[in-house]
Amino acid sequence: MFLNYIKEFFVKKTLNKNLNNFKNEVFTSNIQTIGLLTDESNFRHSKELADELVLQGIAPQNIKIVAYRSKFKEKETYSVPTFGKKHINWNGEITAVFLNEFIDTEFDLLISYYNIEIAILMMITNQSKARFKVGFASVDKSLNRWMIDTTMENYKLFVHELFKYLKSIK
Repeated sequence: MFLNYIKEFFVKKTLNKNLNNFKNEVFTSNIQTIGLLTDESNFRHSKELADELVLQGIAPQNIKIVAYRSKFKEKETYSVPTFGKKHINWNGEITAVFLNEFIDTEFDLLISYYNIEIAILMMITNQSKARFKVGFASVDKSLNRWMIDTTMENYKLFVHELFKYLKSIK
């Protein structure tokens, strides 16, 4: 238990050091690829959220989902690639290959679907090579370009508002 607090401290330290190193990307009105970073500790509808994105005209093969769980079980099989605190080392570096690939992928849009500030999720959002980042208003404002103020359970409203704003910019 105590070791988890120390690890969390180092992750936050790494995040704070890199938080100011963000680039302000210009929005491209043609969204083709979406990265979806969810917190499945509080929200278990990642597939339904992806289905809502498909209804908005995004091809299913262009949506890549990774999920975080606070209680990650190695032997359990998850429907989407899932990670936990075990996938980060003491230096705040991510050790999971699929997670590093997710970070290095240049998505047109990254949806950070978590409303509680969890250091590992914030670090992934910050390090992501996505061109445009969207998240919840309750999370640090410097991580995302757009913040949508709604609840996590209301994912249909989140997607509706997101695409309403995206269409108004075109």
